[in-house]
Amino acid sequence: MTVCDTSIWIDYFNGVESALTDKLDELLHFGQVVILDIILLEILQGFRSDKEYKIARELLSALPIEQALDSNAALDAAENYRILRKKGISIRTSVDLIIATWCIKNNVPILHNDRDYNLIGTELPLMNSLY
Repeated sequence: MTVCDTSIWIDYFNGVESALTDKLDELLHFGQVVILDIILLEILQGFRSDKEYKIARELLSALPIEQALDSNAALDAAENYRILRKKGISIRTSVDLIIATWCIKNNVPILHNDRDYNLIGTELPLMNSLY
């Protein structure tokens, strides 16, 4: 299984053709995508059209959906933030840190186009999906 970050999903739904959206399409074809609840939220809140929202909601709801944050995950993410901060690395959003922490804890690679994940991966065992 692979987690796909929100930015790739946005490109995918907007019809952007790239190596990353092609990889997402391949992963979807083989049933190898898991979506985190927080990513589901980010994707769906971006749709302006009711029709597109309903279609996306139906399609995404068919994927395995995992809970990204509970009390233990919050503690783990805080610890990861502190590790990174001590190394001089600042992550722009807590959401990226929560997603990365879930992927690390569950040993699941992430498909992304976000520098924060690259920074996280320099100090923590975050696996990037090969593309």
